[in-house]
Amino acid sequence: MASNNGHVHVEYDEESLSGASKIQPVFSTPMPEHWTDEEKRKKKTSLTLSELLGLEDFISLDVWRASVGEVIGTAVLVFMLDTIVISTIETDIKMPNLVLSILAAIIIAILLLAVHPVSGGHINPVISFSAALVGLISMSKAIVYIVAQCLGAMLGALALKAVVSSTIQQTFSLGGCTLTVIAPGPNGPVTIGLETAQAFWLEIFCTFVFLFASIWMAYDHRQAKELGHVLVFSIVGVVLGLLVFISTTVTAKKGYAGAGMNPARCFGAAIVRGGHLWNGHWVFWAGPAIACVAFYLYTKIIPRQHHRSKSYDHDFFNVVKATLGFND
Repeated sequence: MASNNGHVHVEYDEESLSGASKIQPVFSTPMPEHWTDEEKRKKKTSLTLSELLGLEDFISLDVWRASVGEVIGTAVLVFMLDTIVISTIETDIKMPNLVLSILAAIIIAILLLAVHPVSGGHINPVISFSAALVGLISMSKAIVYIVAQCLGAMLGALALKAVVSSTIQQTFSLGGCTLTVIAPGPNGPVTIGLETAQAFWLEIFCTFVFLFASIWMAYDHRQAKELGHVLVFSIVGVVLGLLVFISTTVTAKKGYAGAGMNPARCFGAAIVRGGHLWNGHWVFWAGPAIACVAFYLYTKIIPRQHHRSKSYDHDFFNVVKATLGFND
């Protein structure tokens, strides 16, 4: 879902390319055809730390213009998704979690297709951070995108607050991410919900499955080419919908809103609504961050000869080597 220019990374096998038509989005500058693999490797590792971190992205007008797509896309996602959360729970239906999951899958797939031509279709800090670790985008661009996503989530939560009653805001916490809520009990108000440790592990597991089962299809240039954007983004939506259903039903705990898997969405509602939404809010950031690191390590373990993986300029391992002065 991302590349050096923020779009889905699509490359073509060498045998399907010919001479001048060869596309080389991986390297900062085109490399002559006659260069050996060793010469190409040395060229890549000779990049400075500033280039590896992509510091120029902080002052790139194109990056900031692309981030507008992340702002609007995340705002629409938060507004629509949180509205669905409230309406499905408020409506008297037998399986609100199932309806919520199906609608979430549809909305996410549509928004990814809408935002992809602008910024690459992230609308989630998990995707931006993971893409930066793998090296599809620079860490600097990831930071710009994540800030944009948090801003968009705040705008989406503000829009939702403007159209719902104060009673719904109070009852449903603007559809935000919650671990616990305070409910009336026989002897006064009681706190109900899920324990922090359980929610933390659930956040890690669900986010890792999200990356493993769907996002890798966009990262792998062969699958992205063969499946196409529509099918890839549809699969991403379906996987997220399934994970929403699992995380909201497996615990069967009132007060727990399910795995967030999108820290920006949780952050936006917490900023606008405040109160108990800040209780355990760190879980919705730390869990996905750990899952992203675990997924990155998984991508480094995969045998290269099996999936013909490509090395990317901004790969986190390359950044660490440059920082420690291990570059050739």
